[in-house]
Amino acid sequence: MTLKIYNSLSGEKEVFKPINPKTIGMYVCGPTVYSNVHLGNVRTFMSFDFIFRSLTHLGYNVRYVRNITDAGHLTDDGDVDNDRFVKQSRLEKLEPMEIVQKYTVDFHKVLDVFNLLPPTIEPTATGHILEQIELTQKLIDSGFAYESNGSVYFDVAAYNERGLNYGELSRRNIEELFANTRDLDGQNEKKNPQDFALWKAASPAHIMRWNSPWGEGFPGWHLECTAMSTKYLGENFDIHGGGMDLKFPHHECEIAQGKACNGVSPVNYWLHANMLTMNGQRMSKSTGNYILPMELVSGSNDFFDKAFDPSVVRFNFLQAHYRSVLDISNEAMLASEKGHQRLMEAVKIVSEFDESSCKSQSTFDLKTWKDKCYEALTDDFNSPILISHLFEAVNFIFKLKDGKESLALEDFKELQNLLNGFVFDVLGLKTTEESNPEKLDQALQVLIELRNQARKAKNFELSDQIRDRLLAEGIELKDGREGTTYSLF
Repeated sequence: MTLKIYNSLSGEKEVFKPINPKTIGMYVCGPTVYSNVHLGNVRTFMSFDFIFRSLTHLGYNVRYVRNITDAGHLTDDGDVDNDRFVKQSRLEKLEPMEIVQKYTVDFHKVLDVFNLLPPTIEPTATGHILEQIELTQKLIDSGFAYESNGSVYFDVAAYNERGLNYGELSRRNIEELFANTRDLDGQNEKKNPQDFALWKAASPAHIMRWNSPWGEGFPGWHLECTAMSTKYLGENFDIHGGGMDLKFPHHECEIAQGKACNGVSPVNYWLHANMLTMNGQRMSKSTGNYILPMELVSGSNDFFDKAFDPSVVRFNFLQAHYRSVLDISNEAMLASEKGHQRLMEAVKIVSEFDESSCKSQSTFDLKTWKDKCYEALTDDFNSPILISHLFEAVNFIFKLKDGKESLALEDFKELQNLLNGFVFDVLGLKTTEESNPEKLDQALQVLIELRNQARKAKNFELSDQIRDRLLAEGIELKDGREGTTYSLF
């Protein structure tokens, strides 16, 4: 079937026409590893994991590049003291690259819990400093950038004066952008307030710094993605994805950098995943309406009645289209748990079904059902519609078990293959037996009890060994008046 993708650049669904018929280049903006990965981030990366799986299932060979931002992420272009890595480094009294390592490990562990496939290539910003310096120099040489006090800025006005259109992705008017930009520290270095940093001069106290033709400094956040996507996917590639919050200015700047450097639009299809809310409100640390991914899985939170299996969480997330706002709540998670259980029961029935029970004819229109599933998958990766069609088969399977429906042997084998393919390969779900947080909790309680017994027997070597081994696996034990608890990180 014809694959249609909603392109944020055009604002319409378009027939997907890859640059190469069977090989797709896809770049997704990865995490900024200065803190634990947020649940909303997990939703975004899970959306593109589903898209990656779907493209692979549809027969494409996908080179999936997802970067790690480990340098240069400023909260604005003016104040280098707003570098998130430097701020977190001071807060935790660690070197910046220790912060990077700590939270990169956390990111990978969390995504593994939710069964996300690794990307084909996972480059880092610090691993591509030379490429970013080269791109910056190229932009200066072509008149799209200028140096000011050791920093280099992209000249948005010069870009537009050459007939290019800064603001085309987010549909923002350049004159309005200039008029509505607030005054920031360091704006006196810029020709125009909308100009953005390609390279920032490091202050004397700035820890992360590299040599460049313009002095010691560090790269701007927007430039890294242009450098890495170009290196691994070429000057023009098929798909670029990320969260809706990255559309402006990050992705807008990527388009401008790509066009200015290479004379071509860097990406053919821009895909953006929408946000995650909880109990009808935006998730925010400042309001307290906030939960980490592993707190949802372990049950160690004040919002949900119980722990939820990672596959149930994944099932819940995929019941909303990736472009729709997803709201999670205790009631929604409990409903998803029941739905996930029924789906897996149907998969089990099919796996244990006696083929000798097959009849000469089927009462299930397998071809129509199969076509509907693929129509959903190829209609902008519509996971909730796909799931609804899967439950049509689920209802049939339960009736088949009770002898109320019949299935021919050939249809049974195809149904079995299709069901397993959609459930496990495309949706990326697992049976609860494969990943169960309640069993994890039970196992940890046993280890805590053994550690307490060792402490009572004054076997501190064993008790410390249990604590340290769990800590190495991302499980921290906390001793308090009420006993020993644990947290996952």
